[in-house]
Amino acid sequence: MSGKPAKLNSAWQSELNDLVRGSCGGFLFGIPLLYTMEVWWIGSFIEPPMMLAAIVTAFVAVFLLSRTAGFRHTQNIRMVDALKDTIEALAIGFVCTTIILVLLREVTPEVSLDEALGKVLFEGIPFSLGVALANLFLSSKDAANQNGQQDGVINATIADIGATAIGASIISASIAPTDEVAMLAAGISAPWLLALMAASLLISYGIVFQSGFANQDHRRQQRGLFQRPLSETVMSYLVSLLISAFLLWFFQQLQFDDPLSMWLRYTLILGLPATVGGAAGRLAV
Repeated sequence: MSGKPAKLNSAWQSELNDLVRGSCGGFLFGIPLLYTMEVWWIGSFIEPPMMLAAIVTAFVAVFLLSRTAGFRHTQNIRMVDALKDTIEALAIGFVCTTIILVLLREVTPEVSLDEALGKVLFEGIPFSLGVALANLFLSSKDAANQNGQQDGVINATIADIGATAIGASIISASIAPTDEVAMLAAGISAPWLLALMAASLLISYGIVFQSGFANQDHRRQQRGLFQRPLSETVMSYLVSLLISAFLLWFFQQLQFDDPLSMWLRYTLILGLPATVGGAAGRLAV
């Protein structure tokens, strides 16, 4: 009798890990497009027949990717399993996209249902492709041998900070020069900024410590000043925010004489994709 609850708990834990891994793969692949106004506009004016065609096309693409990559550690190649994973990957993509668009105030109660559905659909399709590609992004195979041990607390800390800064720069450098950050900043209030901070921290923690990507076990054992999961997540978020602020200044989106509140808004908004990049960078260390 006691074996059944344990087996059930293990199955639920495995399913939860797969969902987290898929969501993280989606963020790694789809976060730049979530900050692209052209995609918002396409979604705002798309007609129902085109929506249906986009869904069918996305279903076929995600199905093919689920057969070759997928987001589960234990992958079945049966047709029925691939179909189930395809539906699940699309659902993950659309749900996560909706949450981020709500946080960014691109989907609000004032937005019409047709416009909201269009935005979620066109942002969610590339996100779903990222879900289906999760196992190809950062595989856990041979991670321990690949990374070795970072000798010394200071060396490990510097390696983490450097990897975070590089990853954050790669992702946010393509967004910082655009008008999207200013547009989003104009329509977001303080409570939503706090929610965006919480989401950034949660996504970063999930990618590095819960997704099963790359050297997750090694990350927990690595020595360093901030090598506990919570402290590392907070530290990397602060580094990502510094990188975001620098890039906004570098690309002339912010000036030193701008109000502090403007710096804070812009930096926190760009901080979400920067944090995703920083998390990916840390997995490479």
